[in-house]
Amino acid sequence: MARRGLRAVRFAAGLAIVGLAFPVDVRAQPAPVERAEISARPIHQFKLGSGETRFGSLEFVGGLELGSGSWNFGAMSAIRFLDPGQRFVGVTDTGFWYFGRLVRDEAGRPSGFADFTLQQMVDDQGDVIGRKWTTDAEGLAVNGDEATVGFERAHRISVFRLTPKDMKGPLRDLDFLVPAHELRRNRGFETVLYAPAEGRHEGARIVISEKSLDRKGDIFGAILEGPTKGIFTVRRSGDFDITDGAFLPDGDLLLLERSYSVAKGVAIRLKRIEGDSIGKGKVADGPVLLEADMGYQIDNMEGLDVWRRADGAVMVSLISDDNHSILQRNLYLEFRLHEE
Repeated sequence: MARRGLRAVRFAAGLAIVGLAFPVDVRAQPAPVERAEISARPIHQFKLGSGETRFGSLEFVGGLELGSGSWNFGAMSAIRFLDPGQRFVGVTDTGFWYFGRLVRDEAGRPSGFADFTLQQMVDDQGDVIGRKWTTDAEGLAVNGDEATVGFERAHRISVFRLTPKDMKGPLRDLDFLVPAHELRRNRGFETVLYAPAEGRHEGARIVISEKSLDRKGDIFGAILEGPTKGIFTVRRSGDFDITDGAFLPDGDLLLLERSYSVAKGVAIRLKRIEGDSIGKGKVADGPVLLEADMGYQIDNMEGLDVWRRADGAVMVSLISDDNHSILQRNLYLEFRLHEE
């Protein structure tokens, strides 16, 4: 692509804090596995200009501002840990899988990404897809060697075999239950997760859309299998949309929400959804644990995971989608959730 074309693509991405860029065809044909060197600048303060670490029940542990010389690095829309707080897998909304390892300093704070690789998603024939319309991957859930991905625009929930060195095409697509006409083009399934195996949903896959609303203005979701299979909604409040979620050890659901306006910029919210409020025909809701605006070290936060540290602490990890824009940043943020 000529330099003028590259500048045009970057300009379009710069308009897209919440994924509203013009559709871009990314038909690059990279090597099957691209190894990328990742630079990382530590973030020690979550609130700008403040040494405060406690924000309600959440304690900021540390963060990273990430960069790379690879054109394909960025647009990270979901992250899941394969080992607690160490090896991870994720998807980008430009149609890539990424794998890597989180490096820590002597105090246990995040200090870098290592062993980072990227692979373009392929279809069931093994051919690179490469079109934004069909590879807009937004949500990811992992159970053993099975990965389930939520795609928007061309809405679907697809199941893959997790083979980090050679990712293949989808094994199958799942019925996402929500009527297709209810799904907005760029507001589809951003949250894909497994319920706790021992809970009332018995390990079922659950999906929640970003901003596909029912007649009452609440957000569509669905339990895709198991004894509680069916459609539910999540109460929408303010101008926040849902970008990811993960279950907490007690069965409650932690949701990451985001809002954006030209006047105020980006804001995020972490909301704890009561586990008993999730069910067929129900409206799920719960309290806000954290809200942060541009006075904090945030960007277009889209990915969330929950995991247990070796000492038993419940940890929350967030990652941002920079939309391949020079106006945005790739951030990794880590918190400890205090349950008292």
